[in-house]
Amino acid sequence: MIQRIQSIWLFLATIVLILMLFLPIASKNIGGEESAIYIKGMQQTFGGNGSLVKTNIPILLTGIVITVICFISIFNFKRRSLQKRLIIFTIAAIIGFAFWCSIYAKQLPGGIEGATFGVGAYMPALAILFLVLAIFGINKDERLIRSAERLR
Repeated sequence: MIQRIQSIWLFLATIVLILMLFLPIASKNIGGEESAIYIKGMQQTFGGNGSLVKTNIPILLTGIVITVICFISIFNFKRRSLQKRLIIFTIAAIIGFAFWCSIYAKQLPGGIEGATFGVGAYMPALAILFLVLAIFGINKDERLIRSAERLR
């Protein structure tokens, strides 16, 4: 059975996770020098010229793997139980990933105090919301199938 709304929720969660890879998590301005934390690393801007100061490959690879798992779960619509397990795993991974990113954001010069949080800091919560809505859609689909089987 082709799923309807849950595929859209999973696609939106994938888009949000992709955007999180490119949007800043936190930024801080100290004496005309702006430092920003991205998933790919820390970027500092000196007088308009931005350069990547420190890369963080493990966080970047984790973000990419979580995004790929979320995207793969779109195509498991024929195996709803596997799809639900993948989504629950993805939610747990996003929670751990967000915690890891918050620890990584403390590496801003001068600490996290006085930093402004970027849009990327709120993307994990939005992705989790979309994934929970996808689980609700899968459950609704399962109820529909069970009721149709009873009528046969």
